[in-house]
Amino acid sequence: MNFQALFQPQSIAIVGASSREKTVGNDVVKNLVQQGFAGQIFPINPKIDELYGVKVYHDIKDLDQKIDLVVVAIPAKFVNSAIEEAAKKGAQAAIVISAGFKEAGNFALEQELAETCKRHNIILVGPNCLGVINAEQKMNASFAAIMPEVGNVAFMSQSGALCTAVLDYAKELGLGFSKFISIGNKAALDELALIQYLHEDPQTKVICIYAEALDNAPAIIASLKKLNRGKNPKPVIILKSGKTEAGASAIASHTGSLSGGDNAYQALFDQAGIIRAQSISELFDLASVMSTNPLKAIKSVTIVTNAGGPGVLTTDAIIENGLTMAELEKNTVKKLREFLPAAANVHNPVDVLGDAVGEVYEKTLNVLSEDKNTDAILLLLTPQSMTEPVETARAVVNLRKKTDKAIVVSLMGRDLVAGGVKLLRDNKIANTTFPESAALGLGALAKFVAWTKIKESGVKVFADVDREKVAKIFQEARKVGKTSFPEAEAMEILRAYNFPLLKSATAKSAKEAKKILSEFNCAAAMKIVSPDILHKSDVGGVMLNVTADTVESKFTEMMTVVAKNMPQAKLEGVLLMEMAPQGHETILGINKNSLGSMLMFGLGGIYVEVFKDVTFAFPPLTLLEIKKMVNGLKSSSIFAGTRGQQAIDQESLISAIARLAQLSSDFPEIKELDINPLLLSASGAKVLDARIVID
Repeated sequence: MNFQALFQPQSIAIVGASSREKTVGNDVVKNLVQQGFAGQIFPINPKIDELYGVKVYHDIKDLDQKIDLVVVAIPAKFVNSAIEEAAKKGAQAAIVISAGFKEAGNFALEQELAETCKRHNIILVGPNCLGVINAEQKMNASFAAIMPEVGNVAFMSQSGALCTAVLDYAKELGLGFSKFISIGNKAALDELALIQYLHEDPQTKVICIYAEALDNAPAIIASLKKLNRGKNPKPVIILKSGKTEAGASAIASHTGSLSGGDNAYQALFDQAGIIRAQSISELFDLASVMSTNPLKAIKSVTIVTNAGGPGVLTTDAIIENGLTMAELEKNTVKKLREFLPAAANVHNPVDVLGDAVGEVYEKTLNVLSEDKNTDAILLLLTPQSMTEPVETARAVVNLRKKTDKAIVVSLMGRDLVAGGVKLLRDNKIANTTFPESAALGLGALAKFVAWTKIKESGVKVFADVDREKVAKIFQEARKVGKTSFPEAEAMEILRAYNFPLLKSATAKSAKEAKKILSEFNCAAAMKIVSPDILHKSDVGGVMLNVTADTVESKFTEMMTVVAKNMPQAKLEGVLLMEMAPQGHETILGINKNSLGSMLMFGLGGIYVEVFKDVTFAFPPLTLLEIKKMVNGLKSSSIFAGTRGQQAIDQESLISAIARLAQLSSDFPEIKELDINPLLLSASGAKVLDARIVID
């Protein structure tokens, strides 16, 4: 993709330029002309000759020069032909601001636009977007009025309206941008492609995203692992809307996208090392902390405060965000005692008292900068009558020049600390309105750096599987329009992938059932086999401890009871399975959503819907990711053995999850798969029940 034509064009054509003020076509031209774009500007409009002192061309065909970028702001039905004409003039990038595509139900029109751009090798932003800004080039190819400051934060958003609010708020905060992109409907260019470009962009240190829907979680995970576990990691911060069902519905109506559910997104973020912002203000706080501090490992934090209460609250916030309070070196404590008042606390949090002036803060910071047990410093200030916010801020600015420790400041208040806040922002030092946000930012920074250092083993691939057998089962099923595989058939698929199964067989008659149990020589569970019955126990379709002596009468009884409870159901016989040993019932499954095929593991059996203690991850899975799935359960401690119980066979569980990950990767057409329960015990994992649904 030619990103240079998009972000550093030498010439821009604006199709749909307008002489009417407060229109998109007018604003784009005005921004380019009046905000300092140094390249050539070619407005296109058949009815006017000049706009903001620039010659207007009646048709793009009239241009006798090459163009790099075309910005289109005309009715949707005319956009495709405009792109065709721009391609003839050499355009390598297009920003389609025009609405009326997928978001309005016109999917075919958007697909045609994407195919046209692909055919001409044109990079496409949009449609239905605000535009693109590169502050360093003074290029505002959007209809946002503000040219942001130059900075090291890249921002992209599916919402154009949010972009304008972010620009306005960022100006007040003094936050600058390397690139600013409204991606709209993402007909061709999506977040992943931009992340990959921005990771190579020397002007960008932090990538911020407002996302309504993402695509292809496995590709995002693989890409970010490769990029951010390399030599030059760059934090990716995402604010994802649609966490609730109502929010997800609103997204669908807004962009025509589908949500994969919030559990799926959280799994994606965890595996890809993405930092999640929970609000717009949190996005700014995280971006500020990430963009102004070195990406160094952080574990222990020292707080400097002039107020006891905020110091205690911030201590809690530090711990809650996965960090520890530094235990100051003896020499550090000794030096602090030499100049701090007797009533001051020289241990962490360091309380310099309410009358501390800027000089006291500076001396304290200088001492702490030499403390080997301190990885990061969080400075708090509440405005007292003797407080000097500006001088205190200057002390922090001086400290930044001396140390590479992480530094975050919270000058609490507004008007009384405004001068200090401005000084910090002018010198690119993170300041948050409240100390909890500072702690959150440090915690996120620490978590990201730790994630970049993880050394993962490769993905386990099993050679003892029969992929061809499963492929044949699915192929034969599709021929007859079958997409659902109840327990007996699901077990055959799992057996092909060598899952740990109990002895089992199906019987269509009482006599056949007796023969099977005689061969098993053990008690068995008997379950109804029917494509129409999902929850067997609810209709009398499960009996336990059935023996060869009782199976014939039990068979007849089950058929009678189930037929009475489900008269419309087709009854094909019973599944006989040896009785399982005592153990913990868990659930292991696959769920396919808009992000891809996702694995689920959790507490299972009849309680899965009650406790909802489950974890999620996208295959392929490394050993570390599988262990995180297991240990991520609130109930995971029971697997180690409690109340005299034996610990489970962990290797057997890990193998079962790894086999399911391989099955999911081999057959992406699996839409749903439930192994419930997967019984865990000291003797190993055992599959007791399963069902599968394919596309």
